[in-house]
Amino acid sequence: METRMNGLIFDLDGTLIDSAPDIQAAVNKMLAEEGISPLDLATVISFIGNGMPKLVERVLHAVQLPLERHSALYEKTLLLYNQAPSALSQPYEGVVEMLETLAAQGHRLAICTNKPAEPAQQILQDFNLERFFEVVVGGDSLSVKKPNPAPLQHCVARLGASAALYIGDSEVDYETAQRAQIPFIFFTGGYRKASAAFFQNAHHIDQFSAVPALADSLLKKP
Repeated sequence: METRMNGLIFDLDGTLIDSAPDIQAAVNKMLAEEGISPLDLATVISFIGNGMPKLVERVLHAVQLPLERHSALYEKTLLLYNQAPSALSQPYEGVVEMLETLAAQGHRLAICTNKPAEPAQQILQDFNLERFFEVVVGGDSLSVKKPNPAPLQHCVARLGASAALYIGDSEVDYETAQRAQIPFIFFTGGYRKASAAFFQNAHHIDQFSAVPALADSLLKKP
């Protein structure tokens, strides 16, 4: 009988890691150097989801800085962020235990995030989570980002998975999974902007202890 290889693919920001405080810190350091008042955490969270370049674009719009400066201020923000990407961040409750259980069950795990690959890998290392993931695809790993389905499909291909699930927290993650035709598990406690009702075709969880049994149920085939 042929062995099925199951892949579980996770978003990072707002899914496994509450990373917004470090993103806010980098943004506000950049703004301080420009002589501009800081943005509050809720505002920065509302900018997360489409990658760091888009986040900085939204910041510039919010503080009325010219978009002509986007390239330079993006590079500055990324440099500041890379200096301490996990100083204020932390994994969500239950994440480590969930990953340990999934790994013990033999699932192959990957990360598909719009965060640049370098800080994504650094955060995983800082929290000793890199040991769980065979593949990390960042927002700069391919020529396109989520919600284009290619990064998620790339994860599945690199894992060699015959069946896969995507676990995320945002509208971008949901659209990516739909476009890739991969079942989506929606973590309700992340950085979404829409109400939970928006994610109508997803499997909702509010704690990560529910993932192993749910994954087993969704991936089980006769």
